[in-house]
Order: sequence, then C-alpha cells, then structure tokens
Amino acid sequence: MNNTTLTLKNINKTFRQGNEVLEVLRDVNLEIKPKEVVALIGPSGSGKSTLLQIAGLLEKPSEGKIYIDGTDCTENSDNVRTLLRRDYLGFVYQYHNLLPDFNAAENVILPQLIAGVNYKEAKDKAMWLLQRLGLAEREFHRPAELSGGEQQRVAIARALANAPKLLLADEPTGNLDPNTSDNVFFMLLEVVKETGLSALIATHNIELANKMDRVVRLKDGSLVDNQANRLLQNTENFY
Repeated sequence: MNNTTLTLKNINKTFRQGNEVLEVLRDVNLEIKPKEVVALIGPSGSGKSTLLQIAGLLEKPSEGKIYIDGTDCTENSDNVRTLLRRDYLGFVYQYHNLLPDFNAAENVILPQLIAGVNYKEAKDKAMWLLQRLGLAEREFHRPAELSGGEQQRVAIARALANAPKLLLADEPTGNLDPNTSDNVFFMLLEVVKETGLSALIATHNIELANKMDRVVRLKDGSLVDNQANRLLQNTENFY
C-alpha cells in the first residue's frame, strides 16, 4: 500500500434510524495512486458524499480500513486525524464556505499560517494559486464582491494552499451555471495536474468525469465498476 495515496479496504458504513439499520456503503475497495485523478460518479443517494467524508477522515467507517500514504489511519484519535487532514488532505465542497470578513488572498493565506508557514511564503503561495486560477486581480476582494465561480476558485486555491497529497472534492462545481462550471473545473484539473497531487472528485457531469484519469461508480452504496474513461460514452453507463 506504500505506492498508493489513498486505499480504502472493505469499507462499510451503516446508520441507525430508530429500529432500522441503513446501509450507506457496502464493502467498498478503492486505491488511488500518486498523481492520479479519479472521478467518483453515481446518482444522488448512492453514498458518494459519505465515501468522501470517510476518505477525508471526517467520519469513521463501521467496518474496514483507511490508508493514507501507506499509513493505517482508521483508528486514529480525533487530534491525530485533524493533523492528518491539515498535512495530507485538501477539501473542496459544492458550497465554498469562505470566511466572509477576509479577502481572497487572506482566505488562502490563513490555512497556511495555521499550519506554521511564515507570512511571506504563505502570501507568495496564495498569489501563485490565485494567478493560476485567474484571480490575480481579485486578491483584495471579499467573497461578497466575487461571483460564484470566482468564490469557488478561491475555495480551490485554499484547498491546495498547504500542498496536500490528496484532494477530495464533492461536486465542486455543482452550484454553478454550466459555462462557469466547465471553466472552473478545467482550471481545477490543470492546477491539480500541475501540482502533482492525487484527487478523488465526485461529479454528476459525465463530460467532466471523462477528463479524469479513471472513473469509479457507486450504486446503492457499492462500487460497481472501476473503468477507463473511454468506456463512459453515454448517460446509461453513467448511472
């Protein structure tokens, strides 16, 4: 497992609702290699968000093992999991969750300062990321002064600021109009490839999924296939 950025082994996740037990994930096995960008597809309710939460050490599986960079992280304490998220993982969600009282650059600088990076290095990294994402002239704008696409690009820059080994993205452009979604997504893929990290990106968009290295599909909580992009040629295969 040392040659994988992320390994999920026999992952099961259940929730109890009253007297009923709801199975959300069933025996999921997944490996993501260094520098590999993987699309996670499937209909709503298939378990994509839960799988990302488990991969991101935000939730524990009911059964199974999580390995990040070859290390078993399944039973780590909350404090250790927090440090692992800080040092190894980056997150992008459908809603950007930017700090409203801070400008674009500050939203990207702050996570680095928390991780112990000095201010000059943090500012330089923030400006490089904002420039790569087409936001060099928007550094002093607060979130309310940015468009939805611009806000999400700042969120992407923030997720990449601490040089994670693995980026986890849950419908990162699902809240944007189609044209803006495509532009933001292509910028995301370019920066991910350029920085050389691995990524697991949940999306409903088959065209965007086909731009990634590999596609995995969840259905009713199970990983039902793990296939090359060329096999995903229509929406029948998508779901």
